[in-house]
Amino acid sequence: QVRVMEFGGGLVQPGGSLRLTCEASGYDCGLGWYRQVPGKEREFVSWIQTSGRIDYADSVKGRFTVSQDKSKNTMYLEMNRLKIEDTAVYYCAADWGRECEQTAWGRGTQVTVSS
Repeated sequence: QVRVMEFGGGLVQPGGSLRLTCEASGYDCGLGWYRQVPGKEREFVSWIQTSGRIDYADSVKGRFTVSQDKSKNTMYLEMNRLKIEDTAVYYCAADWGRECEQTAWGRGTQVTVSS
């Protein structure tokens, strides 16, 4: 059974930092982060492929860093120099299945960047 849970969201001022944590187990493909604001589609933030390659959306490149502690089944999203437009619900996602065709989602954690 694939289990995904993220936490660590909160309120932070522009320019500040925040770290999100994703606990995931039972998956066998990639693992990553998406975010969504009301009225808009969920958008890609970052993804760790099984090869270890990490991809970032252009909007967060250079500010956000993903790391993984496989011994703890945990992934982190370190967010620095946060902007108001980073405000969103952040979701952790894990792919699984023979062709990695299934995706399990966490419930999301709210990140609000505001002065």
